[in-house]
Amino acid sequence: MNSTQPGSVGSWPLWQKILFRFFFIYFLLNIAPWEWLNRTLPGLNYVLQFYEKAMGWIIEFCNKTWFHFQQTTIVNNGSGDTSESWKAIFTYLVIAVTGTVIWSIADKKRASYHTANYWLRTFLRYFLILNCMVYGISKLYALQMPFPNQSQLATPLGDFLPMRLSWMFIGYSTPYQVFSGAMEVLAGLLLLNRKTITLGLFVGASVFINVMVLNLCYDIPVKIFSIHLVIYCFYLLANDAKRLVDLLVWNRSVAANTIHQNSLSKKWMRITRIVLKLAFIGLFVIVPFFSTREFYNSFNKPVSTKPIELGVYDVVVYAVNKDTLPALVSDTTRWRDMIFEKGGLGSVGSTDTSFRQRYRRGYFNLVTDTIRKTIGFKKTASSEKMLFTFRYGLPDSNTITLSGSRNRDSLYIVLKRSNRHFQLAEKQFHWISEANR
Repeated sequence: MNSTQPGSVGSWPLWQKILFRFFFIYFLLNIAPWEWLNRTLPGLNYVLQFYEKAMGWIIEFCNKTWFHFQQTTIVNNGSGDTSESWKAIFTYLVIAVTGTVIWSIADKKRASYHTANYWLRTFLRYFLILNCMVYGISKLYALQMPFPNQSQLATPLGDFLPMRLSWMFIGYSTPYQVFSGAMEVLAGLLLLNRKTITLGLFVGASVFINVMVLNLCYDIPVKIFSIHLVIYCFYLLANDAKRLVDLLVWNRSVAANTIHQNSLSKKWMRITRIVLKLAFIGLFVIVPFFSTREFYNSFNKPVSTKPIELGVYDVVVYAVNKDTLPALVSDTTRWRDMIFEKGGLGSVGSTDTSFRQRYRRGYFNLVTDTIRKTIGFKKTASSEKMLFTFRYGLPDSNTITLSGSRNRDSLYIVLKRSNRHFQLAEKQFHWISEANR
């Protein structure tokens, strides 16, 4: 493809060529753009399986030789900071250093990499735009960090891990979450236009630095990814470092930024660029905006709570084999309270391991049968097996009775609606505060 790039002349110093080679290899290995095409290009999956096997062997070899991470079972649990992730990152660094040495020896006479660096910058820029939109649009609808539910509000503050505390801190204030999402979307939109790339990088770097610091300070397991987003921003800004230092530090007059310009010589090239850019905007800006809006509407759609009314219930009677167990503070397995949330979710105040344990509460999913008047408890929504099924009764609007068998024991439970009030759920705001509260 023939093109003319302003500023694409002149030799680079040796240190700049070495750094470019290193970052070029490392960025591509870390982002792995070929994985995105795995399901779209026929036959690519067949080729990639050999790459994945080879990379897996290299990672394990490097780990046994240098890193010595303990062997773990890979579980897709949303964490981006698993031992497997760290092994991969360290391996990419080793490959990047080794590749840089070989590349520098084999290509030592090359004066510069202006064209290759242009395409690397373009790739990184659109990768940043993609992530700005994915996370920003989700925050615009306050979906990434939901408002704390009643089960969380009923959990003692000291039982939460730092990540969940930060999640609820952001989710508590919808305006704050929307503002942070708007800044991410703004950064993405600015990065779309070559004339506003520098401003977009400053906004994006500010946003991602804040995210990175939150992840590091609140032990949020997306540290590796957030650090890399900051690195990508700084790499792109570093390409314009001399001009920015002259403008912002030395207060000198500078020329317009031209490093992101690429004057295509043929008409079909210019048309192709416009078509590809419009396709990107449609797929990764417009479509996610409306699909997220649709999910937001469905998420907030009123759901019938019959026959069980949502809310907090105290367990006033807990009888096992007709023997009523007293509500002792020292008894952590007896059910103390039960909370029914929307969407068939709920939790119980107990360390009973039959439930999905989080922060000293047992979480479950409900399956109700209004004809048979039964309630089934499942550990997760995807679980096929019921933990147990109880018959329910509704003596009055504030009482629920549950009866049935569990582990060869008969249980009889009486739930009484609690008048417990959570001040945090009020979303308080005061322009005038006469005292610290």
